[in-house]
Amino acid sequence: MTLSSAAAADRTHADRRRMIVAMILTYAIFAVLLNSVGTLILQSQVALGASKAQVSLLDGYKDLPIALVSFLVAAWLPRFGYRRAMIAGLALVAIACLAMRAANAFWMTKALLAATGVAFALVKISVYAAIGLVTDDARRHASVTSTIEGWFMVGVLAGPWLFGLFIRRQQSPADPVWLDLYLWLAGACAAAIALLAAVRLDESRAVATPAAGAAPAGRAFVEMLRLALRPLVAVFVVSAFLYVLIEQSIGTWLPTFNADLLHLSTATSVQLASVFAACTALGRLLAGQLLRRVPWHALLVACLIAAAGIVLVALPLADGVAPPRADGWRHAPAAAFALPLIGLFLAPIYPTINSVVLSALPKHRHAAMTGLIVVFSALGGTTGSFLTGQLFARVGGQGAFYLTLAPMALLAVAVLALRRRVDRDAPEAAGED
Repeated sequence: MTLSSAAAADRTHADRRRMIVAMILTYAIFAVLLNSVGTLILQSQVALGASKAQVSLLDGYKDLPIALVSFLVAAWLPRFGYRRAMIAGLALVAIACLAMRAANAFWMTKALLAATGVAFALVKISVYAAIGLVTDDARRHASVTSTIEGWFMVGVLAGPWLFGLFIRRQQSPADPVWLDLYLWLAGACAAAIALLAAVRLDESRAVATPAAGAAPAGRAFVEMLRLALRPLVAVFVVSAFLYVLIEQSIGTWLPTFNADLLHLSTATSVQLASVFAACTALGRLLAGQLLRRVPWHALLVACLIAAAGIVLVALPLADGVAPPRADGWRHAPAAAFALPLIGLFLAPIYPTINSVVLSALPKHRHAAMTGLIVVFSALGGTTGSFLTGQLFARVGGQGAFYLTLAPMALLAVAVLALRRRVDRDAPEAAGED
C-alpha cells in the first residue's frame, strides 16, 4: 500500500468513526423525545390544561407518522441521501423544540410529537441503511447496530431524569420553566447536525446500478413491496413481529404488573419498571461486544432460553405477595427486581436480526428493508400491547406474562429459520451488491 493510499484509508476510517458517533448522538436525542410521551401526558394536564381524553391520543401523533412516512419514503430515500435525511430530520426536530418552548401550548405538544415521528422515520431508515456503508462485514455490522441501539436505550433511561430535573424547577404547575429542556435538545440537534455536516460518507453503494436493477423513482415504492415477498424477508418479518410483540407485552404492562400483583404505589411501580429499560440498554451494549466473537444465532437462542427461564423463576415469586410495609424500592418484593431482568436477554434480539437481514441484502435495498422493519415493528408493538391488555383483564397479570412463553418459543424457531435463509441467500446478495 502506498503512502497516499494509506492516508486515504486512515481518513475513511476516521470518517466512519465520526459517522458512528453522529448516529449514536442522533439516536439518543430521539430516544429522549420518543419516550417522553408519558411525561407529556402528565404535564399537558397539569401545566397546559388538557383533559385526559385529549392526552389519551398523544401516542398516535408520533406513531402514525413514523409508520406512514417509513412506508412512503423508504424506497426513495437513497436518492435523497442518508446523511442529508438525518440532517433534515434533526433540523425539523430542532425547530419543533424551539417552537415548543416558545408556544407553551397543548397544540404545540401534538405538533412536536408529529414532527418527531416524521423525523424519526427519516432518521431510523437512514441510520440502519448507513450502518452498511460504515462496516465491512456482517459481524461488525451486528456489533455497530447493537451498540447504537444500546445507546438509544441509554437515552430512554436519561429522558425521565432530565425532564424530572427541569420539572422540579417549576415554581407553580403553570410555570413554563420545564420547557427549557427543549432548548438543550435543540442544541443537541445542532451538535449532531454539525457532526454530520463534517463527515464524508460515500453513499454510491446505496443506490442501485443498472446491473442491479435500478428503477425510476416511480417504481421504487412497488419494489419495496416486492421485497417483502422474498422468503428471507418474510422470515425476518415474522421474527421482528414476534420480538416486538414480546418486548411491548412486558415493557408496556410491567408498571401495571407491579401495581396490581405486587401492590406497589404508582410512583414506585413506574420507577421499578425503568429497571427493564436499564437491563435492555446493558444487554445491547454487551451484545455489541459478544457478537464479535459468538455466532449470532447461537447467542439469540441462548438469550431466548434465558428469558424464558426468567419468566418461570420470577412469576412464582409474585404468588401471594403481601402489600409492602412502606413505599419505595427498598421495600419492594423480589419479583419486582427479578422480572425486569428479562430485558437483559431480550435486548440483543431486535438489533441483531435487523442487522442480519440487512447484511444479507445488497446495500441499495437497505433503505427499503428498513422501511419494512419500522412498519412491522410498529404492528408487532401495537398487537403485543393490545393482546396483553386483554389477557390482563381476562386471566390476570401472571397468566398474561406466562403466555409470553409461546411467542418466545416461536421466535426461537424463527431465528433458526432466519439463519438457514441467510446462509442460502448470502451468495445471491454478494452478487447483487
